[in-house]
Amino acid sequence: MNTLLSNGRFLSHNQDLVISSDDIRRTIFGCIDKNPGIRYRELIRLAGISNGVLTYHLGMLEKFGEIRVERKSNKRVTKYFTVNIPKEDSDIISCFRSKVIRNIVSFVINNDLCTFIEIVDHIDKAPSTISWHIKKLRGPGILRMIHGNDRLLYSITDKTIVNRILIEYQETFTDRVIDNYADMIEKL
Repeated sequence: MNTLLSNGRFLSHNQDLVISSDDIRRTIFGCIDKNPGIRYRELIRLAGISNGVLTYHLGMLEKFGEIRVERKSNKRVTKYFTVNIPKEDSDIISCFRSKVIRNIVSFVINNDLCTFIEIVDHIDKAPSTISWHIKKLRGPGILRMIHGNDRLLYSITDKTIVNRILIEYQETFTDRVIDNYADMIEKL
């Protein structure tokens, strides 16, 4: 029995399947392209590649300028982007990979000038969780605080940019594995 390969050639049953470095890099690049802001462990799972092989090929993709690697929090958080995604978009995309953050942003977009309590009540998470996510949103300037008479109000800094990114990268934000993992970590 023969197996049809992606390059149109057939592999007979007695041949060993050897995947070329180019095929591995295309697979990795494709995962990053479809999931901008993807983290290392998720990339291992999606690409189906061992840790050492992935590390090597990510290094080569970065060296040849095909991907951009963003390392934050003392290099403990690493996210991968294709080079065609502007830096200002990648900061927002990184935040939006969290379902809770997307829910907060959606609520604030639809209910401009929200109080902290309104956000907590709507999102149905602990105030400390909401506070942590709001801090993450304020860092790249997605969310701003406005001092009202007797309270702080929250508003989206630039709705046009936020809406564009939510629409343009919509498929990126629908991975249930990411949402389930994030929910699990928040409960710890």
